[in-house]
Amino acid sequence: MKAITAIGYGSPEVLQLSEVECPQPKSNEVLVEVVAASVTTADTMMRTGKPYLSRLFMGFSKPKKPIPGTGFAGKIIAIGEDVSQFRIGEMVFGETAFGFSANAEYLVIPEDGVILPLPEGLEASKAASFCDGHLTSFNFLKGIAKLEAGKKVLINGASGALGTSAVQIAKHLGAHVTGVCSQRNAGLVKSLGADEVIDYTIEDFTDRRGEYDFIYDTVGKSSFKESKKALRPDGVYLSPVLKFPLLLQMIYTSLIGEQKAIFEATGTKPSEKLRSMLEEVVEIYKAGGLKTVIDRQFPLEKVVDAHRYIDSGRKRGNVVVVMG
Repeated sequence: MKAITAIGYGSPEVLQLSEVECPQPKSNEVLVEVVAASVTTADTMMRTGKPYLSRLFMGFSKPKKPIPGTGFAGKIIAIGEDVSQFRIGEMVFGETAFGFSANAEYLVIPEDGVILPLPEGLEASKAASFCDGHLTSFNFLKGIAKLEAGKKVLINGASGALGTSAVQIAKHLGAHVTGVCSQRNAGLVKSLGADEVIDYTIEDFTDRRGEYDFIYDTVGKSSFKESKKALRPDGVYLSPVLKFPLLLQMIYTSLIGEQKAIFEATGTKPSEKLRSMLEEVVEIYKAGGLKTVIDRQFPLEKVVDAHRYIDSGRKRGNVVVVMG
């Protein structure tokens, strides 16, 4: 089968289109013919092997799992002998987490992994991105922040994959939402439900004083130290972007003070927990409270171009790889 493989860490050019052996499902696994897969900012960070701390589990000199990509949608074409929840021919979507391997024509995933039937009417290209933007932002806003109606939340990077999801989820939960993005993307963020948009080229949101219950920095461009003055006395700064200072601030604020700094890698949660959260996300989608913003789609052989585009910083919403 055709797959993207990483020959090491570095620029997008470390990714190459290769012919590799097609995986075979174990007794508890399904074999999925991939229709679409996500390419995310997290993928580009893992491609570089930075922060270096991440190499402790990814591999020191090159990735242990050479095929990148985690989010996928496709059709089941074979099942293991013990599989009972899925059938051959069924359309599914999900997340391979640290199994990676989604940027390929085929992948295997346990039936009790993060995999669900594809909802009727949901395009595979949009479903492939559900577990990056939607699931991660749902975890931070509902699972960690316990966001409630009437709370004020600021979303930094509001026009990206995580940001466009966060704006909609926060609004669905009844919060007052402020999005931070460029003027170019202000209309998009407003259309997704933001009550206010800050153009970061004109105003630094950290100059505001005691305004927000939560700051969700989806892109890791600010810091708790810079942002805490914009938080209320018991406010919380959240980010999915791994940085060593944030880890230290998490430890410090867990012991001292009411304001908290929180980092979490959503993909490290148990599969059963992620699957349960994904089911909740699907219910929001079915209720009309969530849509997936697709910026660009690339064929598998152009994954290098997809990474270059994400690295440019111009991405709005999600980038997807489509097969065939």
